[in-house]
Amino acid sequence: MNHHTDPVVDTPAGAVRGIRDDSGEFYRAIPYAAAPIGARRFTAPAPHPGWSGVRDGTRPSPTAPQPVRDFDGLDMTPYFGPGWVRGEEYLTVDVRTPAADSGRRPVMVFVHGGGFVTGSTRAALYDGEAFARDGIVLVTVNYRLGVPGFLDLAGAPPNRGLLDVLAALGWVRATIAAFGGDPANVTVFGQSAGATLVGALLATPEAGGLFRRAILQSGSGTGAFTSEQAQRVTTTAAATLGVEPTAEAFAAIPDERFLEILPALAGLDLRTSTATDPLAGLSPFSLVLGIQPADGLEQGPARDVDLLIGTNTEEGHLYLAPQGDLDSTTEPDLLALAARIHPAPETAIAAHRAAQPRATPGELRSAVLGQALFGTGTARLAQAHAQLSGRTHVYSFGYRSTALDGRLGAAHTVELPFVFDLADKPWLHGDTGLLGPEPVPDGLAARVHAAWVSFARTGDPGWAPYDPRRPVTEILGTVR
Repeated sequence: MNHHTDPVVDTPAGAVRGIRDDSGEFYRAIPYAAAPIGARRFTAPAPHPGWSGVRDGTRPSPTAPQPVRDFDGLDMTPYFGPGWVRGEEYLTVDVRTPAADSGRRPVMVFVHGGGFVTGSTRAALYDGEAFARDGIVLVTVNYRLGVPGFLDLAGAPPNRGLLDVLAALGWVRATIAAFGGDPANVTVFGQSAGATLVGALLATPEAGGLFRRAILQSGSGTGAFTSEQAQRVTTTAAATLGVEPTAEAFAAIPDERFLEILPALAGLDLRTSTATDPLAGLSPFSLVLGIQPADGLEQGPARDVDLLIGTNTEEGHLYLAPQGDLDSTTEPDLLALAARIHPAPETAIAAHRAAQPRATPGELRSAVLGQALFGTGTARLAQAHAQLSGRTHVYSFGYRSTALDGRLGAAHTVELPFVFDLADKPWLHGDTGLLGPEPVPDGLAARVHAAWVSFARTGDPGWAPYDPRRPVTEILGTVR
């Protein structure tokens, strides 16, 4: 590789070398905060000290410590990435740009999902070539996960993973012009846990002025734990580790141990007298907030932010189909899940049954799960934002993946290859691929991706805004 022709960008922290390719320029593993090591794992992100000389931005970043996730017969590595790749400096961004010039292009900042415990910028699904091709500067963000990112600890600020995303957005505002981006036109978008983080930003005062638009893909505006719920996780974590539940005690423990105790946290019942478990037992980590983002939008920048928000029509299938539970679920299984997340489980099931009279118990279980995890919290946030700002657009994504003999369907994560315009990649197809053996419909990825790009440019994805009196929802990808 001839380094003389590689592009170099000067940033306030130092110079970074990237690579040039067909879609533009790519700069990897640029730190936006100091390395979160030792006690710093449990503090707010600190400014990076900077560097002298030219930093190599041609190689991928280390990743946040995280467990291995397995979805049986479904290959989810394009979503989770390589897992834990060790290295101190993982609070980094990747930047893909058509050119690091004075172009002032729209900027999109992606916050990955993974249940607040997994994921990274290295996941193949988040490749930004299509965005750069279409004149967008794409930034992807790593943030702290699991115990360092989200465990509520005495002596540590809460929601440290969210503070990381805020710090990354501050880095974008200060730096992105050097990469050809417009700091006054930033769209922050996320999927799953990443979308829930974006929803929280809408209600966070410190986020004011950092972005103009937001996209939530299969997240929730009501996904936060109460402090009572968070305390149960903290108490169990401290007891399992045999230490006091304080930042000082946790600072002495290596990251490996935090991963080893995750199974002990997985089965906790987080129902309290005032709250159901917003994550239905799927993750012991979430934001910890006194008020749900959907109820606190006035406190943050939400009224000045355009919002694009939606869910997939069969979200719950991801958690049932790969394990065979879509077929094996019985009526008692269905009732047990509904009881975990609903004060009146029979009523909840009856409502889903009325909407899907031919559904099997497994399909109803998926519907109950998808509604609880994403549907209700998405609807609440869309309603609240529409009343506050009137610049809300809602979608429903319905293309059914043919994976798992056609059972996966329009599950959680299936929209991502369409948003990133990667749906024809061979590594997403075949018997174990996320999109299954069948080719996807012509033009669907182009349409979905173009809507996201158009929204980032202008705030209009190409359909009418959502109004509580005229709740317009754009249907993406149903097979007629």
